[in-house]
Amino acid sequence: MEKIPILRMGRFLLVTIQVDLYDRLAENLESDLVHMVRKTGARGVLIDISAVSIIDSFMGRILGNIAMMTKVLDAETVVVGMQPAVAITLIELGLPLKGVHSALNVERGMELLRSKIALQDGESQDDDIYHSIE
Repeated sequence: MEKIPILRMGRFLLVTIQVDLYDRLAENLESDLVHMVRKTGARGVLIDISAVSIIDSFMGRILGNIAMMTKVLDAETVVVGMQPAVAITLIELGLPLKGVHSALNVERGMELLRSKIALQDGESQDDDIYHSIE
């Protein structure tokens, strides 16, 4: 069975979707991600969808579910690399993806996660960067 890799990067999990998601694969990703957040104590999830050119309402709901479930587990979710056609489709389908933060690319997504985690922990961004280097 095909699986989407979930990489751990410090306090974050990184998922790069490089294939067309069919329903079962999307459901497995949702389950695997939630289990990995719980297992690793990750504080952030970054999902790169730059290779996704078509999205449907089911996939939109999966992304929203991931964000809500990870939030309950004290982690933020950021989706990066969304193509304009995907963004238009999500809006036309009426799926605003509540709880899902977005950024233009992986670098900006990581910066967003770091700043959100730092704010939650009561740290300044400079402190967060300092701690991640240690």
